[in-house]
Amino acid sequence: MLAVDSLDAYSRTVSSVAAAVTPHVASLRIGPGAGSAVVFTDDGLLLTNAHVVGNARDGVAAFTDGTESRFDVVGTDPLSDLAVLRARGATPSAAALGNADELVVGQLVVAVGNPLGLAGSVTAGVVSGLGRSLPVRSGRAMRVIEDVIQTDAALNPGNSGGALADAKAKVVGINTAVAGFGLGMAVPVNATTRRIIGALLADGRVRRGYLGLVGVPAPLPAPVAQRTGQTTGLRLVEVIPGSPADRAGLRAGDLVLSAGRQAVTDAQGIQRQLFSEAIGKRLPITVLRNGAMVDVITVPTELVST
Repeated sequence: MLAVDSLDAYSRTVSSVAAAVTPHVASLRIGPGAGSAVVFTDDGLLLTNAHVVGNARDGVAAFTDGTESRFDVVGTDPLSDLAVLRARGATPSAAALGNADELVVGQLVVAVGNPLGLAGSVTAGVVSGLGRSLPVRSGRAMRVIEDVIQTDAALNPGNSGGALADAKAKVVGINTAVAGFGLGMAVPVNATTRRIIGALLADGRVRRGYLGLVGVPAPLPAPVAQRTGQTTGLRLVEVIPGSPADRAGLRAGDLVLSAGRQAVTDAQGIQRQLFSEAIGKRLPITVLRNGAMVDVITVPTELVST
């Protein structure tokens, strides 16, 4: 086995991040299912994916040091694919959380999971996209996970709920393997995530407004950028049929400039306005369509889990 000192710089970084983060990542046993979770407080709160938890109320978390603890599900939020768990017994200390808003495309990231029976799983890659929207279908139902991080670090279903860490071993995302088409995706850890966690701890759920948009960041044409002082917007690649966005007249191909009179440069620009206070209220959205600015009035509905 090679000594760490003999490894190249890339390998040293990945191995040091893996060593720092892996102890804080749990393997979850939830009924017939399994996944991973990340300890994010020293008193035993864990963060994982909502789709890992499903409708379960409890389960068992196991760590690489042999520690096991039963846990209770505090709450889930399908729109962000996040869930908070509370361990009944002792857990390792909290992982260090970072800020995904500081990520840049091309940056090194390390995905750490704890699939059942594999005692820790590590893959590495780079951030290949930011501000993505991820549509997830289940039969005829559809939901959209907003503002995800895209990475070429390989993920498998057992890694869902595990940590995506930067080169400083700060957890900047919670891995989600629901894409199903060879892409690594992670829910960002940022101010919006912290707001979701707070709501889950307080109420067990997050009342969320729903529009039904799938978009990616896109540059604005030079004349529009000069006029608005804004360089990027959100290109709509899909509008969910029958959704509030569809009923309001938004279309795939529209370039969103603002929502609620606030500039939109990525999916989070809309997502941060879709908490409980937005439900049933008029939300004006300005888009660039065929070279003209068009104002569309949307009315978000409440996201209902199916």
